[in-house]
Amino acid sequence: MDTHTKLFIPGPVEVSAKTLAAFARPVIGHRGSDFVKLYESLQGPLRDLFQTKQMVMLSTSSAWGIMEGAIRNLVRERVLCCMCGAFSDKWLDVAQRCGKQAEALQVPWGQPITGAAVAEKLATGKFDAVTLIHNETSTGVLNPLAEIAAAVRQFPNVVLIVDSVSSFSAVPIATDELGIDLLLTGSQKALALPPGLSLFTCSDRAFERAKSVEGRGYYFDLLEFKKNAEANMTPSTPSVSHIYALQSKLEDIAAEGIAARHARHEATNTLVHDWVRRQGFDFFAPEGFRSKSLTCVANSRGIDVADLVSKLKKRHRLAIDGGYGQLKGKTFRLSNMGDETVETVGHLLACLDDCLAT
Repeated sequence: MDTHTKLFIPGPVEVSAKTLAAFARPVIGHRGSDFVKLYESLQGPLRDLFQTKQMVMLSTSSAWGIMEGAIRNLVRERVLCCMCGAFSDKWLDVAQRCGKQAEALQVPWGQPITGAAVAEKLATGKFDAVTLIHNETSTGVLNPLAEIAAAVRQFPNVVLIVDSVSSFSAVPIATDELGIDLLLTGSQKALALPPGLSLFTCSDRAFERAKSVEGRGYYFDLLEFKKNAEANMTPSTPSVSHIYALQSKLEDIAAEGIAARHARHEATNTLVHDWVRRQGFDFFAPEGFRSKSLTCVANSRGIDVADLVSKLKKRHRLAIDGGYGQLKGKTFRLSNMGDETVETVGHLLACLDDCLAT
């Protein structure tokens, strides 16, 4: 009997049987020619997804490893942390624990960061780096990346560090065109891979900045990543199994087409939004700044969110999130990221209807 509960939480998300099968392939040596060929074969597809001419590097870590590494490598004096939810708020703490001077650009949870607010802070001349989470998973806010990147570009000595874990491959991100200095993502959200792998790309300016920063450490030293990537290697032992799974996923994305993948996320997201309105709930994020890969539903009807989550799991073996941190019970989150389709999301919404009716 299948007792698996399908995940519609905002990460980790459901992983396909094809991807899991790739994950189970026999391991190869990571310093041999077979690994070099494997790593090299991923570069073209990954550059297309990242919209960059730069190398795309792989790290056997959660995205937080690269997020901390970005701080250690790219902040000379002071970093501006754009904070609008649980995950972006955490970056300030990480920066301070790395011994960096950090300041918050804080907005209320549920509101977006604006380019004007970033520009105002940077005009003080105090900062040489900015951190931003593109898609704040805790609140369902999609920050206006192009607007913020344009604001940062006004200040040539400031590098832009962007987390795209829950938006990467769900929406287009023009890394080079926007002037993003470090764009990172993780495996377990929009890419629909098992947790444990992060991917990132850096501008030439980022590598030059890293040369002048002391205390970069080793495991997340960007210059070590660059040196090894030029030889189609990783600085330390990688999870070959994750990389096989990534190769499989990139094959799927190529078969579907990147534009079609974006359109599928738009369609499934629209389906969820229509359901929210039909059921009489509100959105936690404002119009125009809502995520395309998940929906943070405001509990405007005052339902027992924990009961809804429990019913859905017991009756239909489907998992949703009952609100993150201070939003627990005040919101619930529905994911449409990864491999989900109009049919699978439609099934989720029908099951939610059933649980809300009785």
